[in-house]
Amino acid sequence: MKVLMFGWEFAPIYSGGLGVACAGLTKGLSNNNVDVTFVIPKKKGDVQTHVNLISAAEAMEKIKTICIDSPLRAYMTSKSYEELKSSSHQNYSDSLYGANLFDEVHRYSEAAKEIAQNETFDVIHAHDWMTFKAGINAKKVSGKPLIVQVHATEFDRTGGNGVNQHVYDIEHEGLHQADKIITVSNYTKKMVERHYGVHPDKIEVVHNAVDWDSSNVEAPKISDNDKIVLFLGRITLQKGPDYFVEMAKKVSDVVPNAKFVVAGSGDMEARMINRAAELGIGNKMLFAGFLKGDDIERAYKMADVYVMPSVSEPFGITPLEAIKHGTPAIISKQSGVSEILKNTIKVDFWDIDKMADVVSGILKYSPLKETMAEEGLKELRNISWDNSARRCMEVYSKVMK
Repeated sequence: MKVLMFGWEFAPIYSGGLGVACAGLTKGLSNNNVDVTFVIPKKKGDVQTHVNLISAAEAMEKIKTICIDSPLRAYMTSKSYEELKSSSHQNYSDSLYGANLFDEVHRYSEAAKEIAQNETFDVIHAHDWMTFKAGINAKKVSGKPLIVQVHATEFDRTGGNGVNQHVYDIEHEGLHQADKIITVSNYTKKMVERHYGVHPDKIEVVHNAVDWDSSNVEAPKISDNDKIVLFLGRITLQKGPDYFVEMAKKVSDVVPNAKFVVAGSGDMEARMINRAAELGIGNKMLFAGFLKGDDIERAYKMADVYVMPSVSEPFGITPLEAIKHGTPAIISKQSGVSEILKNTIKVDFWDIDKMADVVSGILKYSPLKETMAEEGLKELRNISWDNSARRCMEVYSKVMK
């Protein structure tokens, strides 16, 4: 079986869960003897990204990478595209790149036609809205079936407020042009049914998983007496960072030696910092910025508890990564990962009191922390990318002629 796959990003160069998922799923497919040609945008002159992509792909058998010259990046918005244009030393006005984000998405999709004409494959797999048009074009020129995978919808990213109509239209087109749709959870499946008018029989659920590969980095300590509560992710409305700050205040009132580490970046970072200062806990919150590689593992290992208070989380791989490193995770009920984790405490993102009570209990009672860590690891052993890949292969088989 051969798959032509279109994605935004690919580990080790990534800015969120989609890159982790693409790498994990591709590795799982490779382990199941599936040949994958992975297509990804790469801005001209970005040599390091290309080198890292090739080295990561070469570590997996049966993987081929193709880079399209494009500045598209994961989680890009019209604003961030404009900022990239204005900050770049390259003269975009004289280049072939699109005048705006949606022009560039269209240009990228046109480049996909040539790739589809020159590659041999049985099925097309496109990840999220930026590549849906590329997948549609590849289907048109090849006649091969199209699978689109939804990792997040515009309703997740915006909380349902200020939905970008252009993004929504592209999502709607991709979902209805696809032969089958994969969602990363039942939570997301219902979102696609409700907001995009897709029949449930067209949608297959394939949950994400966790990669067991890890390095043996040492966990740093802020001090011997501190208890660490970790938030790791994009600091955006979708991830619920404002609820984390309110929870932190309540926890610090009953656990004076609690410290709160925020690892990530996003448009709500300044608001988060200001609110922590207003609550008088600015000295208890450490903003570590966007972490990469071993620093992510160090963050998980140093934490006593990980909290994911997401407002709308299609899946959420980070709790799995935390549990893998022996750290108990508290997760939002409004998340896809809650469907596969049974031994993890789940709370509504808005229930700050309960969230604070649970976190305080874990920090104060080490037997609770140890039990959650042990049971979490046992459960995690059954969650693998190889299994997720086999589920994708079942979906492929349903549409292949």
